[in-house]
Amino acid sequence: MSELNELTLAEARDGLRARTFSARELTQAHIAAVEKARALNAFILETPERALAQAEVSDAKIAAGEGRPLEGLPLGIKDLFCTHGVTTTAASKILGGFEPHYESAVTANLWRDGAVMLGKLNLDEFAMGSSNETSAFGDVVSPWRRQVDGVVSEARIVPGGSSGGSAAAVAARLCLGATATDTGGSIRQPAAFTGTVGIKPTYGRCSRWGTVAFASSLDQAGPIARTVRDCAILLGSMAGPDARDTTCADLPVPDFEAAISRGVKGLTIGIPKEYRVEGMPAEIQRLWDQGADWLRAAGATIREISLPNTRHALPAYYIVAPAEASSNLARYDGVRYGLRVPAGDIVGLYEKTRAAGFGREVRRRIMIGTYVLSAGYYDAYYVRAQKIRTLIKRDFEAAYADGVDAILTPATPSSAFGIGEMASADPVEMYLNDVFTVTVNMAGLPGIAVPAGLDGQGLPLGLQLIGRPFDEETLFAAAQTIEDAAGRMTLPKPWWA
Repeated sequence: MSELNELTLAEARDGLRARTFSARELTQAHIAAVEKARALNAFILETPERALAQAEVSDAKIAAGEGRPLEGLPLGIKDLFCTHGVTTTAASKILGGFEPHYESAVTANLWRDGAVMLGKLNLDEFAMGSSNETSAFGDVVSPWRRQVDGVVSEARIVPGGSSGGSAAAVAARLCLGATATDTGGSIRQPAAFTGTVGIKPTYGRCSRWGTVAFASSLDQAGPIARTVRDCAILLGSMAGPDARDTTCADLPVPDFEAAISRGVKGLTIGIPKEYRVEGMPAEIQRLWDQGADWLRAAGATIREISLPNTRHALPAYYIVAPAEASSNLARYDGVRYGLRVPAGDIVGLYEKTRAAGFGREVRRRIMIGTYVLSAGYYDAYYVRAQKIRTLIKRDFEAAYADGVDAILTPATPSSAFGIGEMASADPVEMYLNDVFTVTVNMAGLPGIAVPAGLDGQGLPLGLQLIGRPFDEETLFAAAQTIEDAAGRMTLPKPWWA
């Protein structure tokens, strides 16, 4: 692997500005890495010609002294973001051959700032999954492997989901950073599983326009990168007001990169007692305690708090999210774009197209969502879940009103599991992976996952920080403190190459 692939995004940016190497050289190094890592299945579509053309433009701008914030930096784009003239599938058969005639707001912001697109990244179909095993394009494989008694296992590990392709590509040094989306933990969980950093910003910080919808009141775009600084740089470009998205906040974008140097001295960090769930592995508890110690040593005050409605978050989430998915995915009918399976009448067309186009997990969630929205069950399920959502939000508001600046929790209940290990007949087993992350989406808050250590099998573990609405700056400062104390993750030898 080239030395250029070992650079962080911030280091690559500084090297380009100093003309230590060119954008073309940097892009070629990452294109070569992508080609060698196809065993990971992180990319659905590679776009090397487009990447090199963008790099040429960046080199010209750098030579003219007109460099933009992300000039010449190669990124991967989760295939949930519509890209003009480039196939966008949401990892589903039903969007086969779909080439948008428009650009998502998030990717348009990245191209405006000079970024280079290496290709479209794999994901769980329509972002529905926690392991990247539901994609119509096959499983994504984590670049990490277990170590048992000092021997590296050849068993394939999941990268987490739904943004598994994004996390795997960043961890394997295939791109300097990647876009991702988070509906119930789909940025933070894969980041924790792969030793990368991922931030889910406040709902409304990034525009959802042009991003394929899963659950509209929960979805939020954010970056996955190798360091806290890299995430801060990327979020600064991805975020911003957008009149086309009525849920996007009309607020200026802070200097997130500058915020990482603030430190945590004088901050109060809450430790929610309800997150000490039954059956939590001892190594997760130890890591959580270690994270609190790191923040305390840096000058923060650590205080136990209560978020009493946390226990209701997961079941409420799995009512709200499928309900919104049922509504959003009704548009995929084979009439206007994507897959079409011919039939004798329009009803048959709908039925055959959707049956062939949607995978098992997507069909399951559409059925759940349709059920909870149906007459006789709407009040019993959906309305009640929305009331619980309000209570969850009020729990956080009370904690912040009481002087808490951020909240520290584990990011996941375990390290990454093997491909196929949780593909049981009971989907609830998989859904439990979101137990620490769904509250953030239900309350519309920002949350960040930071690598903090390894488990007994040498796999990454992460910590999560949850912040006040539109206070990502405090999260970046606290996350940087954890990163400084824990050190960066060192990826094992690239077995896939």
